[in-house]
Amino acid sequence: MADHNNAHNSHGGDRHEHGSLKSYIIGYIISIVLTIIPLVVVLNDMMGRTATIAVIMVTATLQFLVQLIFFMHVRDGEQPRWNLITLIFGVLILLTIVVGSIWIMGNNSIGMKM
Repeated sequence: MADHNNAHNSHGGDRHEHGSLKSYIIGYIISIVLTIIPLVVVLNDMMGRTATIAVIMVTATLQFLVQLIFFMHVRDGEQPRWNLITLIFGVLILLTIVVGSIWIMGNNSIGMKM
């Protein structure tokens, strides 16, 4: 019975360290700030349309990076370079699907006009 419990607790020798409470709190606070900034800009109509979109895009990109670094631990692990390569490959596939879909829909709308 003791061997059964140890088998579930050991994870086969692969021990990965997770972030500390301090890093989670810092990431959480940065995420909250990066969420509030575009909210305040939009609700108070502080900038023009183009500047507002730019603020939203910049804060969204920063939010993405904060999530990767503080919560998904892309830099951590035995080989963080492989984590980055996998992430870049996933983003490349996502962009291919989105751009391809927009391209196909654009060509279909041109072909549907008579």
